[in-house]
Amino acid sequence: LQTRMQSLQPDPKAQYRTVYEALKKIVLTEGFWRPLRGINVTMLGAGPAHAMYFACYEKMKKSLSDTIQHGGNSHLANGIAGSVATLLHDAVMNPAEVVKQRMQMFNSPYKSVRACIRTVQKTEGFGAFYRSYTTQLTMNVPFQAIHFITYEFMQEQINPRREYNPRSHIVSGAIAGAVAAAATTPLDVCKTLLNTQENMALSSVNISGHLSGMVNAFKTVYRLGGISGYFRGVQARVIYQMPSTAISWSVYEFFKYFLTKHKLEKRTSL
Repeated sequence: LQTRMQSLQPDPKAQYRTVYEALKKIVLTEGFWRPLRGINVTMLGAGPAHAMYFACYEKMKKSLSDTIQHGGNSHLANGIAGSVATLLHDAVMNPAEVVKQRMQMFNSPYKSVRACIRTVQKTEGFGAFYRSYTTQLTMNVPFQAIHFITYEFMQEQINPRREYNPRSHIVSGAIAGAVAAAATTPLDVCKTLLNTQENMALSSVNISGHLSGMVNAFKTVYRLGGISGYFRGVQARVIYQMPSTAISWSVYEFFKYFLTKHKLEKRTSL
């Protein structure tokens, strides 16, 4: 839904005013499973990407907090740790995102994930999978900095003893995701344009070949949609991110608690 709603010049049949209208129209005209196209490639990359992401974050957060605030909770350390963890995460997830978004576009010519990968590789080269990587980082570094700082701030407010508390992790994660998603929507619109390379949109502003780079993407979005163009799909983005970050944090905190508890029990039994 987010990809469709951020499309800057879609087919008239693929123009949507609200999230509900978009979902209803896609299901009725293209089938029940159409909104989930490309989800399998995202799931394949998500496991290893998130494992590296949280491992890097936890290690860097602890090291930087010890340096900056002598063992205390430093928001600066949280922001830096989240930003560095994003570099590893996006290196894995960027190609998966390119494939997913191309398969979700209206009248997508790709029949399967494999067909999409082969066609993009053959016609545009390997670089196409990383064309939006710098834009992704430009978007995700501030997103993750805001995300982690907000999460840790919320934990300080509703769970000051930092105990395992599923409700506090879900609420903090959802709020952190919503704040970060809303703040970085303009960057996400630019990323979608770079990933999808909408021919109709690009040709309407006399751009031939492939659009690349954050500056060019920003200029093109403005020429096509003005200021409001930067906030297309903000509602869908916030709705998507809230459960995503809430689930992500609650699962992470559960395994962190479980493994820490298991480690302590093992030590006391020796």
